[in-house]
Amino acid sequence: MITKQSKVYSDKEIHANLNPWVSKWFKKNFESFTPAQKYAIMDINLKKNVLVSSPTGSGKTLTAFLSILSQLTDLSSKRELEDKVYCIYISPLKALDNDIEKNLEEPLREIEKIAGKELGIRKAVRTGDTPPSRRAAMLKKPPHILITTPETLSILLVAPKFREKLSMVKYVIVDEIHSLAENKRGVHLSLSLERLQHHIGTFTRIGLSATVSPLEKVAKFLVGYEYGQVRDCLIVDINYLKKLDMEVICPVDDIIAADPEETNTAMYDLLDHLIQDHKTTLIFTNTRSGTESIVYNLKKRFKDNYHQENIMAHHSSLSKEMRLEAENKLKEGKLKAVVSSTSLELGIDIGYIDLVILVSSPKSVSRALQRIGRSGHRLHEKSKGRMLVVDRDDLLECSLILKNALEGNIDSINIPTNCLDVLSQHIYGMAIENKWDIDYALDVIQKSYCYQQLSKKDFRSVLSYMAGEYTSLEDRYVYAKIWVDYEENLFGKRGKLARMLYSTNIGTIPDRTAAVVKCAGKVVGRIEEEFMEKLRKGDTFVLGGNIYRFNYARGMSVNVSPSSGPPTIPSWFSEQLPLSFDLAVDIQRFRDIMDGKFDYGRSKKEILKFIHDYLYVDYNAAHSIYQYFKEQYLYAHIPSNRRLLVEYYTGFGGRKFVVFHSLFGRRVNDALSRALAYIIAKKYKRDVMISVSDNGFYLSSEGKIGGLEAFKKLNSENLEDILIKAIDKTETLASRFRHCAGRSLMILRRYKGQEKSVGRQQVKGKILLKFVKDLDDNFSILQEARREVIEDYMDVKNAQRVLGWIESKQMEIKQFNTKIPSPFAFNLVAQGYLDVLKYEERIEFIKRMHQAIVKEISE
Repeated sequence: MITKQSKVYSDKEIHANLNPWVSKWFKKNFESFTPAQKYAIMDINLKKNVLVSSPTGSGKTLTAFLSILSQLTDLSSKRELEDKVYCIYISPLKALDNDIEKNLEEPLREIEKIAGKELGIRKAVRTGDTPPSRRAAMLKKPPHILITTPETLSILLVAPKFREKLSMVKYVIVDEIHSLAENKRGVHLSLSLERLQHHIGTFTRIGLSATVSPLEKVAKFLVGYEYGQVRDCLIVDINYLKKLDMEVICPVDDIIAADPEETNTAMYDLLDHLIQDHKTTLIFTNTRSGTESIVYNLKKRFKDNYHQENIMAHHSSLSKEMRLEAENKLKEGKLKAVVSSTSLELGIDIGYIDLVILVSSPKSVSRALQRIGRSGHRLHEKSKGRMLVVDRDDLLECSLILKNALEGNIDSINIPTNCLDVLSQHIYGMAIENKWDIDYALDVIQKSYCYQQLSKKDFRSVLSYMAGEYTSLEDRYVYAKIWVDYEENLFGKRGKLARMLYSTNIGTIPDRTAAVVKCAGKVVGRIEEEFMEKLRKGDTFVLGGNIYRFNYARGMSVNVSPSSGPPTIPSWFSEQLPLSFDLAVDIQRFRDIMDGKFDYGRSKKEILKFIHDYLYVDYNAAHSIYQYFKEQYLYAHIPSNRRLLVEYYTGFGGRKFVVFHSLFGRRVNDALSRALAYIIAKKYKRDVMISVSDNGFYLSSEGKIGGLEAFKKLNSENLEDILIKAIDKTETLASRFRHCAGRSLMILRRYKGQEKSVGRQQVKGKILLKFVKDLDDNFSILQEARREVIEDYMDVKNAQRVLGWIESKQMEIKQFNTKIPSPFAFNLVAQGYLDVLKYEERIEFIKRMHQAIVKEISE
């Protein structure tokens, strides 16, 4: 049963339950226990499962460790501490693991000093980076606190000698659980925890999370099920005790009227002003290129204020050494500012930061809170954040994020379930451990939250693949990994190299690299694999200032030909964060309220007061939002959660555009637009150009499209089937199938010390994809690749919800024709010209459209 912890313990009660030496150490270093500690420490001491959700800097890590340190100190003082692992700490980041080890160093040393003797409590990090000599030493003298990653834990479960050392594990701490739960690393970990519990019996599970919703779902993910019922878990939710100092700021009085140079100058002046007013500022952008651009421009514009020594970039494309240097300088307080994409969101210790600036919308409330929570890292100190907006859509998004953050409404987390590729990997791991009864193995697997609904049919189909029952796969060098005896109802490992193959190919993060782009046999540049995934035949994009048409991809080589039309996919598309569905629906609700205000003829003063009060924004922001909505209302209609607007517009050279104002986030819009393009292509035998954003999508073609007519053929029942057909021959499916084939060990990334390059994996993936489609269209790993594309990469479930609203008449479809795109369509239409036009020209393009609209509605 999942229950919210309501009992607060006093400092006196907690100290009475701690080892006297540990209690004395705590009193020496801290005045009092934090709220998170007062709610959780006693229950962890009583070996109850606990999920602690509280902001960065609220003492979460110590909450988890204090009882454990106390109990280990007790055992040591009684000379009962064995050479076994008592606690496993798991985090998604190796850097966080190293931090934790360092942070445990001092308490252990000081507690020994207070005790006046050596206690011998050991802690050690074990990850893929740990050298063999250290691993060997751990076997002789295992750490009492093992600090590791999800991948290394699953390797240790199949290592017989080390597995013995895990028999005394009493606690497992999962840090940053929210960032694991939403992807396949979390799915992988949930099965490892069930296998560990099967091996050693019940242990206490402690989850540490930042702001996330719903916490009940994350708690179920942490603890899993027993006999079909969720195991007990206490939720400690301290999220809103830490005060927020959040504001949305706009660099200019009127975003749409200011010229590009003025906006740019104002933005950098504002950034510099904010940085100079604070000791250390952390700036988040949404893309790696945006991160580099801000560092470059600040150094260029304010030469006296910034140099290599006091401002740095931090993102995943930088070398490990560069990232480490930035982290260390931050901790030492040597940096005035650091600019990051997403890499500093998680809780690695980066010292004291007094301001976080988000340049442009972070696309979800939870991400905004996570980022802003990196400031004010001292207890009872406010988290100070400023969201800097760059256009009117951005302003609206950030204003709704601000409202939801201050009111405590957080977007829902999506946890993947029934991932058959991860299941294949674990079945192999289980077979390596020992022989299993088939039904008993299914029972253990279904204890994981992620596999609670796993059907016997899907489980058997994975067993069948792993056992090599698709014999023709051997012609493609895919061999059986396990044996299955259906009469005895057993399965087990096959082959002497099983442990080596498993340990060197474990994990869920796919190998990625850049693809080479060739035009007429000549290399013209490189694009990221994520970008290549988005490309469909006929798509155009910019590379090195030239426009190319995508023809096909072979392995990691992309064939293109020169093109003249506007690019259909902006070059930064693969880096963009998608808008969360919950936030999108909130924006739609706000649009509906505004539509009502205009319909009822409310005065400008009344509406401005409403915007100011409802969204907690200043006058400039409220005025910009008012103008934006008024122009849309007078020129066309305001789309909302009750009205889907379909806009017909003819662009340059007579090109026809059908714009769907479906503000539901890019993942939903990707699903709807692909299904729609498939229906149109089938009917008219022609490809249509699609451009997708968070705010909607458009279809474009030289001739008749029949966009709305095709849209009416979509419904919540047939969407999934149409989408699966629509993605069948895409790079997206080919790429995702390669990832799933890697996870399910169809493609071995490493074999006998040899690495298989991403290019070779991609080629093999495409050959296997074609082969399994012919072999069995319901093949488990093909099924998983399709599920991953439509559920994790796109958002078919919420797309079905949107279609359901239309079917139930909750949402009407309204169509209209325009000579100029309506204000809400500006950014979407301009996106098509994004890469041909420079940023300044694009702003100018939008400005000209805006002036034309103003002229139109004032006549």
